[in-house]
Amino acid sequence: MPLSPPLLGTRRAATDPSDAPAPGARDAFDAALDDAELRTARAALAQGRRQAARSLLVHTGDDWDRRGHRLTVLARDARATAWAGDWLAAEPGSADAATLLALALVHRAVRGEEDPGRARDSCATAAALAPADPTPWLGLLLLARALGPESALLDAFAELRRRHPEHHHAHHLMIACLAERPGCGRAEAHEVYDAAERAAAEAPADSPLAVLPVVAYAERYRVLAATGLGPADPAASRHWSGPRARRVLGASFDWWLEWEHDEHPRRLIDLNHLAFALTCAGRPAEAAALFQRIGDHATPEPWAYAHRDPLAAFRTARARALGHG
Repeated sequence: MPLSPPLLGTRRAATDPSDAPAPGARDAFDAALDDAELRTARAALAQGRRQAARSLLVHTGDDWDRRGHRLTVLARDARATAWAGDWLAAEPGSADAATLLALALVHRAVRGEEDPGRARDSCATAAALAPADPTPWLGLLLLARALGPESALLDAFAELRRRHPEHHHAHHLMIACLAERPGCGRAEAHEVYDAAERAAAEAPADSPLAVLPVVAYAERYRVLAATGLGPADPAASRHWSGPRARRVLGASFDWWLEWEHDEHPRRLIDLNHLAFALTCAGRPAEAAALFQRIGDHATPEPWAYAHRDPLAAFRTARARALGHG
């Protein structure tokens, strides 16, 4: 997904999804999704035992999407900086410990609790210890997404793609950025749709980036609803009723039927986006199939985009699709 600097804003917009849910709403969601091994390692770290996390990351190897997912989830904990610091002191030169520390500092910096410069330096240290690993660059991308500047965002994305061209999390972040650019007046002519379709087309046929165009529609809806350019009710917005949206939804659902990846660590994020879009488009039968796969593993995005209570929105949509409401 080649992007040029003029396409992106310099800082996170006020419509960023992290601002969407009501206070406490995200507590109902587990960023680990259905990764039982990750939850076990996280619980062990909470008790001051790092061996489970150490073993988890060793066995994750160079499955870069999974490694990025696991490290960002571990790093979210408020105690992660202390855990990683102790680990690195015990094992100087450990790329896993250094990357966990870097991501923990990134999360703290995004929350306004840490010097962004220290987080950037820590990411650079981790990148030097593991040159092939895109995860330290994911940390820099998360930091630039929140704090800028645009040049840092683009540089981090370029380095990520050089190491893993199909990096799932990185593409989602960039699509969220692009969605915040002003439109040209025609509903389905926004550049975010072009970028998402291009990335999907350039990826291998079995890549989950096939669902990225659906994510682009959700991100653009987030911006339209938050800025008053679209109705607060997504089902009433007709955002998913245009010919391009219908084509994107049909292609993404067909891809899921053929290539469903039960093993991809972030597949539930894609499934929630696709279920949300199909619900808003008035296609309950197709949405029902996705809700069956999702189970209770709702994700805040995109359900938070038009609702202060994303979990209630998810449950209502699921009940209607499954004929329970």
